[in-house]
Amino acid sequence: MNRREAIKNTALFGGASLLTGSMFSILQSCKSEPRLSWQPIFLNNDQTQLISALVDTVLPKTTTPGGLDVKTDIFMDTVFAKLYNEAGQKALVADMAAFDERCKSKFGKPFAELDAAKRTEFLKSEEANSPKYNGKVWGTAVGEQKPVGFYRSMKSLMLWGYCTSEEVGMKVLNYDPVPGDYLGCIPLADVGRVWSL
Repeated sequence: MNRREAIKNTALFGGASLLTGSMFSILQSCKSEPRLSWQPIFLNNDQTQLISALVDTVLPKTTTPGGLDVKTDIFMDTVFAKLYNEAGQKALVADMAAFDERCKSKFGKPFAELDAAKRTEFLKSEEANSPKYNGKVWGTAVGEQKPVGFYRSMKSLMLWGYCTSEEVGMKVLNYDPVPGDYLGCIPLADVGRVWSL
């Protein structure tokens, strides 16, 4: 190998290393975003308060981290900004406004301004009145899925963001990056917590 080839290979290796780091930082952006300086990408101030209040009500901090602790609201804002198309974003804004209007007609305040008991009461009524996801067989939905509405779709997105966060995956769910033997027939009581991998 001549000197020119060695320099070229070194440059290619260095560029690949930088690219890998950049891609990893994009994937980890929600994790590294400090809570105090976070500026939403898509949501306005009122919408951010609504989504954060929803996350805090559905996934409150207990003996395990809450949804806000693992930045589920930041994750959701990123999904809205980067994965929803323009029509989906407009529908989302209309759905958030309608959700808050239903809350105001029932309690006289937007959802983010309610106390914990009223938030829970309101979400129970939304849960009861929301269409459900179709059952699945081998991971495939059975039948044609009808729209499930704002509340259930947000709940699903929250759970996805929460359960796939690094902190929950490693500290709340069972985690074994190098699994051992396959034990196909053991009592359910021996399984313990749900596995993240």
